[in-house]
Amino acid sequence: MKTSKNSLRRTAFLAVIAFMATLTFSLAQTKTAQLDELLNKYNEYGQFNGSVLVADHGQVIYKKGFGMANMEWDIPNAPDTKHRLGSITKQFTALLIMQLVAEGKLDLQAPISKYLPDYSKVNGDKITIHQLLNHTSGTPNYTSFPNFFKVLSRNPYTPTEMVKIYADSILDFKPGERFSYSNSGYITLGAIIEKVTGKTYEEVLQEKIFTPLKMKNSGYDHHNTILKKRAAGYEMKGSQFENAPYIDMSTPYAAGSLYSTVEDLFIWDQALYTEKLLPKKYRDMMYEKYVPAFGQYYGYGWSVGYFPVGNTKDSTEIIGHGGGINGFNTLITRMPKEKSTVILLNNTGRAPLADITVAINGILHAATYDLPKQALAKLVYKEIMDKDLKAGLAFYEKNKGSKEYSNSESEMNGMGYTLLQAGKKKAAEAVFKLNVEAYPKSSNVYDSYAEALMEQGKNDLAIANYKKSIALNPANQNGIDMLKKLGVETENMVKDAVVPDAVLASYVGQYELKPGFVITITKEGSQLKAQATGQPAFEIFPKSENEFYVKVVSAQINFNKDGNGAVESLTLFQGGQEIVGKKIQ
Repeated sequence: MKTSKNSLRRTAFLAVIAFMATLTFSLAQTKTAQLDELLNKYNEYGQFNGSVLVADHGQVIYKKGFGMANMEWDIPNAPDTKHRLGSITKQFTALLIMQLVAEGKLDLQAPISKYLPDYSKVNGDKITIHQLLNHTSGTPNYTSFPNFFKVLSRNPYTPTEMVKIYADSILDFKPGERFSYSNSGYITLGAIIEKVTGKTYEEVLQEKIFTPLKMKNSGYDHHNTILKKRAAGYEMKGSQFENAPYIDMSTPYAAGSLYSTVEDLFIWDQALYTEKLLPKKYRDMMYEKYVPAFGQYYGYGWSVGYFPVGNTKDSTEIIGHGGGINGFNTLITRMPKEKSTVILLNNTGRAPLADITVAINGILHAATYDLPKQALAKLVYKEIMDKDLKAGLAFYEKNKGSKEYSNSESEMNGMGYTLLQAGKKKAAEAVFKLNVEAYPKSSNVYDSYAEALMEQGKNDLAIANYKKSIALNPANQNGIDMLKKLGVETENMVKDAVVPDAVLASYVGQYELKPGFVITITKEGSQLKAQATGQPAFEIFPKSENEFYVKVVSAQINFNKDGNGAVESLTLFQGGQEIVGKKIQ
């Protein structure tokens, strides 16, 4: 039978198509296998417990649950497990505001008082909707108030009551002057949505976003609602998980009270490429680079900038946002040019979601990336429990410099407290001593070591180590209290240095510790504040002209100068790590 040239060409063309389809499937399969290996390792090492979805060029190539949604009933996480979102809520609030702007019901440059006439007259005429959206209003962040976790977070509040908590507060700075992340601003935006629409924030969310998109597994979280497939929140204490502290979900409100699934958030992600919710003109306004923030820029409810590709020097343009709320941390990272998405919802708090996303981004771009490492502390603990202290110490000495394991101050410290709480005081003392030797610049290791010594009546050694801890971090109130208990005079032990105003001013700026993680130093009067990416601002206090410490967490900051006396970087000492951040602004 004679075959025509056209027929041969058609056959060859179809063969090429088939080959390309096979190749595409093969590449996707490879990415899926890599993602599975990566996330299984993070879960195996206790560094991720939650739900994941990864989309490559608009197509879901991976979705899965890891670990437990409920540890008490052994119920596993799944793609349809409902997690609290924390500050990912803000992007939904921002879109509702922009819908009202598009409808002509809100003016971005109008002051708060136009829409909330009962808002504090002290600040209501000074702050615009635009400034609330991009955290430049200067409104103090109510979650940083001293009584937030012990009092405010545990009680129910109406939006009006929430606004009154901070409305009369002195502004942190003149509105529009700079960026300072403020949950308070988004509480105010929620109240404005209710005032303008005459409906509750929850009702508007349902009508304007969730129902049109058929996001059936998303909503406003209520403690008293029976919500199927809702994950419980957990946090680590030592090396053990425990239930996260209670928070009344009326408190985070429009700044952080939503729940969702990775599947619903992908529906949300895809809708943001269309005009189904918002005309392009207004949608693009959400992603404008309005103000430098955390080494990137902040738009309206979104961070805009670049994200590393694996362990290469390459980066990808992203629009994203993270969230954190008792027992949960979350991250959605969108790559608009390629329509790829990484969604991570974790229900054990403080998982390294940025590191996981960096590795996933490496997989998506066929680049090299790092797998997580097993904690040396867990293996040392196992040796001690299965054999004896001598075996555990020998294992540590043999492997402390190994690149196969991670060896952090916090992991070893947690393991030491697990031993102490189990009544193994000598073993705890030995482990804390190892930590002192490994991290001699950390205040926390001396405090822990001193506690184990005091538990055994070794008071002179305990006093010496508590004093060392306080010298490194004068804010260590526990150390001061323990010294008092041991009969030591502490009245003149802590005294801050006096630093000239011009020197303080020279420290103001942004310092990049790693891509996407920046510490911003600001100055209000004679007080310096430090704000790390995704965290509230904290006051820092001088031990000397260039050494500062934080009172609310165990951390120190040293400012470094070049040969000409100009400030070129800072060094953050926290959790046994010394991280240098170059001054970028």
